[in-house]
Amino acid sequence: MTGPRPPDRSHLPTERPNPRTEDIDALDVRTVVERIHAEDRRAFDAVGETLDALAEAVEKVVAALRAGGRLIYVGAGTSGRLGILDAAEMPPTFGTRSDQVQGVIAGGPEAVFEAREGAEDVAQDGARAVADRTVGPADVVVGIAAGSTTPFVHGALGEARRRGASTVFVTCVPTAAAPPAEGVDVVVAPVTGPEVIAGSTRMKAGTATKLVLNTLTTAAMIRLGKTYGNRMVDLRVTSAKLEDRGRRLVRELAGVDDETAGALLEASGGRVKTALVMARRGVDRTTAERLLEEAGGFLRRAWETSPEADPGDASARDIAP
Repeated sequence: MTGPRPPDRSHLPTERPNPRTEDIDALDVRTVVERIHAEDRRAFDAVGETLDALAEAVEKVVAALRAGGRLIYVGAGTSGRLGILDAAEMPPTFGTRSDQVQGVIAGGPEAVFEAREGAEDVAQDGARAVADRTVGPADVVVGIAAGSTTPFVHGALGEARRRGASTVFVTCVPTAAAPPAEGVDVVVAPVTGPEVIAGSTRMKAGTATKLVLNTLTTAAMIRLGKTYGNRMVDLRVTSAKLEDRGRRLVRELAGVDDETAGALLEASGGRVKTALVMARRGVDRTTAERLLEEAGGFLRRAWETSPEADPGDASARDIAP
């Protein structure tokens, strides 16, 4: 290739060879998979070192969604695909609107299925992706770049900051090795170290990134009243699997038989949380929806006679049958 030499990234841990796997091509298959598994375990430990920053990022997401804003993931390659995966799971799991959590990947939707590595090199394209979504102060943009240097991601974060949005940067290298874009609100950096195959960040870095994104959205949805205990009571019944899960939730939490649970789900428009309030409070759908709205969406509050109870208070009494 001709043209200017690309930036030197050899100092990044994700680009360096791993001394623990330097002979991996000479090992038997059982030992190869053993080495890969041993390295994967390091990803979990790395995420454990970021919990303070991760909790801070959760608060940013909660504040944005409570204000009517959006969570927008931006990444390239594996990082972009992981953001899209997490975003796509939110509506069926937690009943979010399809636009509340979004995933943006360098190269556009086609890059989800076919690698378009060069698409990550243009910062202006990342900025344009944010501008095209009219990002504003109510939103939070999470840039994901395993090796920290992706221009598309930095362009998106810069434009998001310019527009007043909250920003979070997820990377898998120490910030001292590759400082993130100036002015990012929160940096979540699980340091996963060299990969089994040098530079293949779909491996440990990808695993750590998925753990971070899963935790980010799950914790935020809990704080937004999308669960009752550890039950996903805000799911939408849109498939046979989810109908089975929804009927089971209504049966178990409302203490009714299966036929009644099915009837409640149908009357509630397939919304489990609404059906549960209808059952517990003996009200119609409209009233149940009003009670939930008054309770800020928290089932525990809507079931209580006093909806002012703090859902984050661990001492709140368990009201399940």
